[in-house]
Amino acid sequence: MKEIFTSRWSLLLAALGMAIGTGNIWRFPRVVAQNGGAAFLIPWFLFLFLWSIPLLIVEFGMGKKTRMGTIGAFGRMNPRNTWMGGFVGLCTLAITFYYCVVTGWCFRYCLASLIDMVAPGGPLPMGNLWCAETTVFWTAFTGTKWQPVLFHLAGILTGSWIIYHGVVRGIERANRLLIPILFVLLVIAAVRAVSLPGAAEGLNFLFEPRWGELLNYRVWLEGLSQSAWSTGAGWGLILTYAVYMRKNDDIVANSFLAGLGNNSASLLAAIAIIPTVFAVLPAEQALSVVTDTGPASTGLTFIWIPRLFEQVSGGRYFLFLFFLALAIAALSSLISMIELGTRIVMDFGISRHRGIVIVGSACFLFGLPSAISPAFFQNQDWVWSVGLLLSGLFFSATVIRYGVDRFRRELVDCPDSDMKLGPLFNFAVKFLIPIEFLAMLGWWFTQAILRFDPERWWHPFRTFSVGTCMFQWGILILILVVLNRPIRRLLFERNGIPAGRIGGKEHQ
Repeated sequence: MKEIFTSRWSLLLAALGMAIGTGNIWRFPRVVAQNGGAAFLIPWFLFLFLWSIPLLIVEFGMGKKTRMGTIGAFGRMNPRNTWMGGFVGLCTLAITFYYCVVTGWCFRYCLASLIDMVAPGGPLPMGNLWCAETTVFWTAFTGTKWQPVLFHLAGILTGSWIIYHGVVRGIERANRLLIPILFVLLVIAAVRAVSLPGAAEGLNFLFEPRWGELLNYRVWLEGLSQSAWSTGAGWGLILTYAVYMRKNDDIVANSFLAGLGNNSASLLAAIAIIPTVFAVLPAEQALSVVTDTGPASTGLTFIWIPRLFEQVSGGRYFLFLFFLALAIAALSSLISMIELGTRIVMDFGISRHRGIVIVGSACFLFGLPSAISPAFFQNQDWVWSVGLLLSGLFFSATVIRYGVDRFRRELVDCPDSDMKLGPLFNFAVKFLIPIEFLAMLGWWFTQAILRFDPERWWHPFRTFSVGTCMFQWGILILILVVLNRPIRRLLFERNGIPAGRIGGKEHQ
């Protein structure tokens, strides 16, 4: 029996669950604060339409038409591009390995804040703002090694259990519960934040632009990068969910709704966090706190948020709601990542139940180094997050080779579509996305050379070097290119599909 989402609402909730993750809650407020506050929101919003939504449309179109995971979808678009689908899938799986660790962190803090709410003085003490208790808690948690591994396993088991039950009973039911709860929690946190005395200064910082900041090229590049990473465009995750779309589901409308829903969640998170920081601390210190990265980019979320909520009436309750929202966001994104790997395995003729065992076991084993070593975690986050930019380029290149106008007519603008694409889509895929890719890759590599590791930027075994990206990407691409033809033959022959030819029945 073919798996398929039962309604457009179910598909949209799954797409939102994919897009809204920890980056919306812990990265977005920090990046806003680092890049001029309100001025940053302008390029960030523009690039939603100039990078993210066009790529979401491409993913929806490829997944819906081919009904295969990333490797099969790229292979059916063009047999020579099968290796590109392999890179997209394996790049996202590499992120999944350490994202399971992040999900475990969120579970641990959610549990700790719940216990601390019920029994004050519990595992997450909320003492004086200036004490080091939350830093000690973070250090103790990550220093034991077994705790991060245990909660890493908890994240994998939870996500795998949901995927094990399939599209309708697993993914659909989970997101119908998780995403509405997540938005309700973010709204509650945002309303509480803006009601605090002194919160107006934080709101002004967030929504009153200093127009001169728009002359800073960094603001534009950071806005583009945040949009690219936050929406999940180019990850292959929407492509995977599109495999289970109904025939009449509209691609363009769902792409716009998913992108706008993701940005709305990011803004709610910023409204919940930035005014709270400005309400509790003096303005100068508030800015330094909200931009604090901390170990493995955890400063604001896991170090400062517990201290800040201590200064707020009812802070223990709102702290639990915050970490509950963070855990839900992490889990909803993890579900889509595990499903991506499972779909790829299923395309090779393996059952869902066996596939989830394979993917779940791989996530646990390959995620162990990130759970144990912060340096390894940071290296993998650097390499494969930047690698996602390459994934976005591969989507664009595949559509260009297929024919952008042909792709739009045959795979997107169906007769029963609610929204139709115009020539701007052609321009975005053919020109804007490749140019934006070059700008972002050049920007992040320049940062690595000039700021992150200026002396050893070329070294393949440094944490934040250009060399480590080129080395790890190069090995993966070389293997995939060499195996391009055998993979394609195995994949398509097993499914009875002529290699490289789009065809076959779609779901009704």
